[in-house]
Amino acid sequence: MSTIPSWSELKQHPALMLGFGFGSGLARKAPGTWGTLLGWLLFIPLVVYAPILAWVVFVIGLFAGSWICGRAAEMVGVHDHGGIVWDEFVGIWLVLLLLPDQAWLWWLLAFGLFRFFDIIKPWPIGWLDRRVSGGFGIMLDDIVAALFALIGVWIIYISFFSA
Repeated sequence: MSTIPSWSELKQHPALMLGFGFGSGLARKAPGTWGTLLGWLLFIPLVVYAPILAWVVFVIGLFAGSWICGRAAEMVGVHDHGGIVWDEFVGIWLVLLLLPDQAWLWWLLAFGLFRFFDIIKPWPIGWLDRRVSGGFGIMLDDIVAALFALIGVWIIYISFFSA
């Protein structure tokens, strides 16, 4: 298999289909952003209309994520390949679940802050990204980026929107 799998390879292997975010990770430029965008778009209706189901999907996605990301990386032969975006899916899902309100302002802020921290990788995100290997390592830095994004969202909420 080439470093970037084809659409037909994704259709043949569930780990690749999930790992590459239903094809969003195949984008030549900014696959992490495209993966985050698809995860964001798919999850907003779930978190609004079926919040308990959203939590179930998140927990399953979180625990299955180490296997999905690890297996996809193994299949393409590259640890933490940029096209593996399941970790972005789960990261943005965590942020969306814990917002102060389910509204466009917070959804957009969640997206922007999550991408910011996932891209710049301040300590300890970058440190974890370099030192923790395997599928767990692929997932871990995005979960920490999600926590940083949540801290940012809640600081903005408390500073400007709470009474």
